Amino acid sequence: MDRIFTLTTFLFDPLHHFWDRERTQKRVAAGLVAVFVSCLLLIELNRMGLAPTWLGWFPYTSHFEAVHIAFGLVLVIEVISLIFTLPCSISKAVGKQFEILALILLRGAFKLLASFPEPIQVVGNEDLVLRIAADGAGALAIFTLLGIYRTLQRPDEEFKKGEAIFHFVSSKKLVALGLLVIFVGLALHHIVLYFQGLPTPEFFPAFYTVLVFSDILLVLIAQRFLPHFRAVFRNSGFALATLFIRLALTAPVYYNAVLGVCAAIYALLLTLIYNSFYAPKRNQP
Repeated sequence: MDRIFTLTTFLFDPLHHFWDRERTQKRVAAGLVAVFVSCLLLIELNRMGLAPTWLGWFPYTSHFEAVHIAFGLVLVIEVISLIFTLPCSISKAVGKQFEILALILLRGAFKLLASFPEPIQVVGNEDLVLRIAADGAGALAIFTLLGIYRTLQRPDEEFKKGEAIFHFVSSKKLVALGLLVIFVGLALHHIVLYFQGLPTPEFFPAFYTVLVFSDILLVLIAQRFLPHFRAVFRNSGFALATLFIRLALTAPVYYNAVLGVCAAIYALLLTLIYNSFYAPKRNQP
């Protein structure tokens, strides 16, 4: 197993460093701007009837679709960051998942804007306005609860032996690498279906289903190194919170925001109760 852990670290750490470095993030941000502007131009060409035939794969005529596409790419970037966060701690990874949920709700609100006429008219579109308000309010509530959640975070329980730390973190890196492979595979499959003109399933709900199983796997891995009831319950509770996130992604309008907020409240209460009654003291043997 030591060879597998060493190889995992050898593969994961350079990828993590490449993604987190400032130059990469600047290039990614510049790419987002370029995609957004390009989409606006292509949409304008479609509206004017000047788009060439080879652009038939881009049929959008609402400028708000450019916002939807840009937010979709932002979510992709956040998911990649989530994958690289997994080896840090389960609590941080859960916080990252709530970040993504809040962005998904905002993306849903911008997606609804594409149903409005240009210029925007509220009269006759009251239902869309309420749905946008619900998604926006849900995202804001999760954003607020996430801030409180992060102020309550404490360092994870420490191991007495350095070797145990290496094995535990390497195990989580192995799971993260597996998630990265699945993420790339799902993305390529989605792209192939799109260009073939076939129905494309929702990408993020599908990936969150994989995340639910990965979170349970991380709970089982953590139990090997932290077998205490308090740690098992805490990690299992966080896995349940991610399950609520998955349900929120497939719930109908209004219910999705309610489920997302309830999941954030659950994670917040779990952290508060754990810190108040179960967190080990620093000088505790």
